[in-house]
Amino acid sequence: MQKWFDSPPGSMFLDWEQTCFDACVADLFGYHALQLGQPGVQGLRTNRMPHQWLAVEVLTQCDNRGVNLLTDFSALPFPESSLDLVLLPHTLELHPHPHETLREVERVLLPEGRVVVCGINPISLWGLHEYRTRWYRRAGLGQAYLPPANNYIHPWRLRDWLRLLGFEIEVFQMGCWRPAVRTERWLSRFAWMDRLGSRWWPILGASYFVVAVKRLRGMRLLDPGWKPVGGKVATSVPVARRSGKH
Repeated sequence: MQKWFDSPPGSMFLDWEQTCFDACVADLFGYHALQLGQPGVQGLRTNRMPHQWLAVEVLTQCDNRGVNLLTDFSALPFPESSLDLVLLPHTLELHPHPHETLREVERVLLPEGRVVVCGINPISLWGLHEYRTRWYRRAGLGQAYLPPANNYIHPWRLRDWLRLLGFEIEVFQMGCWRPAVRTERWLSRFAWMDRLGSRWWPILGASYFVVAVKRLRGMRLLDPGWKPVGGKVATSVPVARRSGKH
């Protein structure tokens, strides 16, 4: 994935996602935050939570840039309801068991905690280009445009997974509408498509960015049990009079 981020389309893709992460996590407060995978994405750099971890899979090869935890994403070494924020930058599409990973994230998140997911949209211009060239790659012709993944997850499929696990979607954003070209020159020429894409063809955005809040069924916020003590207010009390002769 990091090699693809160094290419012109990958660099543009990373810039858009980094901007989304920076704006999203800057005002999220708590104590414990975790990013699963992709050290090239600095998802927590604007967040101010005192305890932050960057985790990669045990068998993953990386250059250890900021990595301080090796673990299995489907069996995280955190107790139940212990984290305030979990980031999943392309984590689900690269993991062989994405639903188990998402279920594990739900387990470790506190009530009202947030999960942030970004991924590649398989029904975008980029995804359709990748499917079209798959046969040619099998025949030894051409090369892949997108990074290899176990399964590109449809954003609406991800939305259904989140809802089944009790999450409420807070942000659903898409970006990167330029066609699947490889050079920086042609990507710049098609920059106008990004300016119009969100209005005219939003479903074809190459990247999606989702923020969801963990909700507990039957839980609601209560008002404080105490109330300020005020002075007694005099009230008139009706008195029944006995009728009599004068």
